[in-house]
Amino acid sequence: MADAASRLRSLAEQVLGVPLPVRLRAWDGSQAGPPDAPALVVRNRRALRRMLFKPGELGLARAWVAGDLEVEGDLYTALDAMAGLVWEREEGSRGLLQAVRDPGVRAAVRELLRLAGPPLPPAPPREEVRRPRRHLHTRHSDRRAISHHYDVGNDFYELVLGPSMVYSCAYWDQDATLESAQRDKLELICAKLGLTEGQRLLDVGCGWGSMALQAAREHGVSVVGVTLSQEQAVYARKRVADEGLADRVEIRVQDYRDVVDGPFDAISSIGMAEHVGAERYLEYARQLYGLLKPGGRLLNHQIARRPQHDETTYQVDEFIDAYVFPDGELAPLGTTVTQLERAGFEVRDVESIREHYARTLRRWVANLEGDWDHAVRLTSPGRARVWRLYMAACALAFERNRIGVNQVLAIRTPEPGRSGLPLRTRTWNTA
Repeated sequence: MADAASRLRSLAEQVLGVPLPVRLRAWDGSQAGPPDAPALVVRNRRALRRMLFKPGELGLARAWVAGDLEVEGDLYTALDAMAGLVWEREEGSRGLLQAVRDPGVRAAVRELLRLAGPPLPPAPPREEVRRPRRHLHTRHSDRRAISHHYDVGNDFYELVLGPSMVYSCAYWDQDATLESAQRDKLELICAKLGLTEGQRLLDVGCGWGSMALQAAREHGVSVVGVTLSQEQAVYARKRVADEGLADRVEIRVQDYRDVVDGPFDAISSIGMAEHVGAERYLEYARQLYGLLKPGGRLLNHQIARRPQHDETTYQVDEFIDAYVFPDGELAPLGTTVTQLERAGFEVRDVESIREHYARTLRRWVANLEGDWDHAVRLTSPGRARVWRLYMAACALAFERNRIGVNQVLAIRTPEPGRSGLPLRTRTWNTA
């Protein structure tokens, strides 16, 4: 009888209808496939059961998070090779269900089920969020989703993000470090907002307080930062106190919908709008518009996906939704701009910094891999594996233009039509 790896490879290729682009190594030590390719290591039959009972991305993710599936060799190379079978295969699990109408494919699936062993699917890893996708983006559901992602532990985020504690795309030049690139990103936002001493800034989704501190320390503004994460707020408040800026910076655990003490001269929203959701986005935009003074500026820094021919078919990424950002949604850039304009904003500048996020993510992955044992102790093996896979896959998605990230500068332009911007706005990029 053929070894497990050869049987797996042959049967998988029958089901998928294409050659596997990676080498397979099975639980019996056997290998099959190109010797110079990265290896997908199927450590046990349980991994096979996970993938068979949940075909597609989520089954693979469950096997990975549980430690039943490994990659031997460069993770980026393996993910890039697998992208055509998982992330870029439009039909996904629906296509597999159609394929099993073919008698040969059905026979291959039956053989895979026999190879997998007892026909009971293992329970999902405990790191998976298991809840129905209904009643999204209420105050309660948003608090729960934010807590799942951000209340992993501040020590873990320090390890991954580094001293800057900025969890969004950095702004790189040729010789930058991660810390200097994050500082440059915050300064770029301050410049676009035109911050000057004495102004009030609202930082929506303030994270660990880095933007609030930069604005108060370097530009003399008073800042209100809001977050739904208790752990972030505790950390940010300590940073504010340590820098002696408590008279200028207030950190609140508060939903953006509950902020009522406007008006503000400027609002920054950095990596927060992805949590808002399509159904709530116009409400979000109108809320921020109402909190700005006439002439006030909004800088909306947001990840975007590519538009689809039929937007009604959009589905959230299964792995991201179950393990990383519950209830998160990505919108095309054009949709975001339209919603901001519908709320009353005048959109004055859009800057794509897609390549910058790919580089940022690769640095975060390097930080995680470089202190892996410590990261596992701070969280759990499964959680650390979630983060490694999520960040590496996202880095490739940005590099391949499957997703992007944009800074949108919008103004609550007064009735006379004076935006308050200089005639040549891109002077902030000349430094």
